[in-house]
Amino acid sequence: MKIGLFIPCYVNQLYPSAAIATLELLQKLGMDVSYPAKQTCCGQPMANSGYEHLTQSCNDLFVENFSGFDYIVAPSASCVLHVKDHLHGNDEAAAKEIRTRIYELVEFLTDVLKIENLDAHFPHKVGIHQSCHGLRGLHLAQMSELVAPDFSKPRKLLNMVKGLEITDLDRVDECCGFGGLFCIAEEAVSVKMGKDRVADHSKHGAEYITSPDLSCLMHMEGILQRNKSNVKIIHIAEILNSSSKSL
Repeated sequence: MKIGLFIPCYVNQLYPSAAIATLELLQKLGMDVSYPAKQTCCGQPMANSGYEHLTQSCNDLFVENFSGFDYIVAPSASCVLHVKDHLHGNDEAAAKEIRTRIYELVEFLTDVLKIENLDAHFPHKVGIHQSCHGLRGLHLAQMSELVAPDFSKPRKLLNMVKGLEITDLDRVDECCGFGGLFCIAEEAVSVKMGKDRVADHSKHGAEYITSPDLSCLMHMEGILQRNKSNVKIIHIAEILNSSSKSL
């Protein structure tokens, strides 16, 4: 299975350890992974600002970089959702094909590879943050307001990790307040939402907060550091790729 590894620009610049963990994890699972070196931003920030009409060069480059792979996998729910919903190119047939083959890492592991066990070890108490894009866009977990059977793809994978204890939350899928440009346009509201989210995790004894979306984790990390909290953030790929030797 030939995989194109899509690493969003903010992950590449700020959290390269999550990118490396994604690559190593996919390779451990027997995937043939390639990283197109010319990849850049998928265009989500411009589109979210109301300038989607200026993202054509980003779209065309994305199509050029990722055409021909069996699947495209990325450690970012928000960027994957943007590509799924908004990727268009001069070669529209190729763009449409990519939209059907791009997956966030968690959904790729659960829905495509159908992983049932992992050789991972992470002896810590971990809180799961369900990002809005992952929850409501990619349906990585059940929305709490629905009267429907409960499920959580991140929880399913984390339950395979030896030594890991998942902590409960009072509000299981509340937004952290990041919201892309929302945190700039509505800074005070964004910070208050982030403080509430962090407080819920801290209250229940989480040592780490994890998520498929590093943008949300980045927002909460800033609040945790300002509060001089001992709680840390970690991308789910780093937990799933961890072993007793790496701790």
